[in-house]
Parts: sequence; structure tokens; C-alpha cells
Amino acid sequence: MVKLTLPEAELMDGGHVACQGCGAALAMRLFLKGTGPDTALVIPACCWAVIAGPMPTTCLRVPTVFSAFEATAAVASGLKAGLRRTGAPKTIVAGFAGDGGTADIGIQALSGAAERNEDMIYVCYDNEAYMNTGVQRSGATPPGTWTTTTPRGLEKSTPKKDMPGIMVAHKVPYVATLNPSFPEDFVAKVKKAASLPGLRYLHVLADCPTGWKHDPALMVEVGRLATMSHFFPLYEVENGRYRMTWEPGQPAPVAKYLKGQGRYSQLTDADIVKVQSDVDARWAALKKLTTPA
Repeated sequence: MVKLTLPEAELMDGGHVACQGCGAALAMRLFLKGTGPDTALVIPACCWAVIAGPMPTTCLRVPTVFSAFEATAAVASGLKAGLRRTGAPKTIVAGFAGDGGTADIGIQALSGAAERNEDMIYVCYDNEAYMNTGVQRSGATPPGTWTTTTPRGLEKSTPKKDMPGIMVAHKVPYVATLNPSFPEDFVAKVKKAASLPGLRYLHVLADCPTGWKHDPALMVEVGRLATMSHFFPLYEVENGRYRMTWEPGQPAPVAKYLKGQGRYSQLTDADIVKVQSDVDARWAALKKLTTPA
């Protein structure tokens, strides 16, 4: 058995109201282990605006501001400015938003904050659809995926929006991909982000068993398959320099990842071959950018 060396302190209590097997809930728990207690969160309309619990209770042990859907990065910018003026410049300000609130509705505020290199950590927990409002397609939904707005026969055909690549293009100091199924890698990247100035962008794969249509007990296993099949690679980009942080010795076939999820049950063998080809091409392109560890 692998012994984990994660911080023992817990800044997220039990009693949250997430669905069973929620990857976003585990992502928050691990994120706060990496940042520590001197953290202030900004959460827009998304699953986490519900998960924390109804007022006046909350499962979060750090100050939290709930913002409008499109305003995460703008509110975080203002919060950091206020903390500097009131004598708390070292407090970590973190936006924690879903893929809809990042890749679609909130991308303008995020782009502006990135261009200004605001001193914040921005986390996109990517469950690949608008899960809180009923599994609607987002810009981060992969092609071939069933959602309630891309039903059988009308699945999304366009590529998943490359948010890490978009943020690298903004030349922010640090961009990384994270997967809660790899907790050591996850927390190490959060700690690194917390130690750096400027805007740091963390893109988290957040399994949603409800929308992905699989047994909630398999959340960690499905997440591991995403990375082991190269569907969701783990890497970081520090000041423009790419580095892989975890690679499978022998990659798993993408079919094994896809066939474990009901949202892909309509894919034919030919469709899966196409997905495998696309994944292989993205992996090859990423490896060209990556320098040896």
C-alpha cells in the first residue's frame, strides 16, 4: 500500500451537500490542504455554491465570498486589493469555479485578471458540463459526449476548449493540470502555486458521477483512468517551461476510460478509434513542448 504524505490538517468539514462520489468536493479538500488556513475563497454560481451548505452553516473553515457567475476573477482581484490595504497581503485569494464559469461565462474576467497578472490562484474544477443546472454542454465538454443539450444523435462535435493553453498564452507565471485521483501530485502543485506571485491557474479534472453516469464508488478509479489513458495528462508550465509531472509506464487504452461512463455509451467502435487518435495527437504535441524532469 502506498503511504500518502499529505498535510493532516482539515479545512473542509464533513456535512457538505455534494452528490456521492463528487470529484469537486475532493478537489476542494485537497486544495485547502495545499494552501492552508490563511486562504480566502471566491466561489461563483456553480456546484460549489451549493456544496458548501445553506446559510448560516458551511463545511468550509476559510472565509468565502460568493460572487456572480461571470465575476469570479474580478471579485478575487478586488478582494486581494482590499486585503493589501487592510494589512493582510499574504492571505491567499483563490477563485474556485466550474468549467462553465471559467471557459464560458467567466472567461472575460479571468482574461483581464491574467493580463494584469493579479496576485491570485484561479482554480477551474472541470466536470465537463454545467452540472449544477442539469448537465448542459459547456465549452469544456469533450466531443462525442452526451449532455441534456447534446442528446443522443446530436452529441457535441467541436473540440474541448483548451483552458490551460489559453492561460499559457496569457503568459501567467504558473499553469498546471491536477487530478484528485493523484493526491500527492495535486497538493504539491497547489503548494507550488501558493508560493509564487502573480496569477496562477490550476485546471482540475473533477469527476461528476451524476453527469458522467457511472457508479459513484468508482470516482477515483475513473479519474486515474483519465490520466493513465492520456485523456487528461498531468503537467505544469512555470514561466513558459513545460514539465510532465506524472506519466503512465504503459498507457491504458482510451476505450477503457470511455466505456466506464454512460455519457459515452452511444459511441461506436469507429468513434472510439477517432477519440484514441485525437488523444494520441494531443499527447504527442504536449510531449514536444515538455522538457525532461
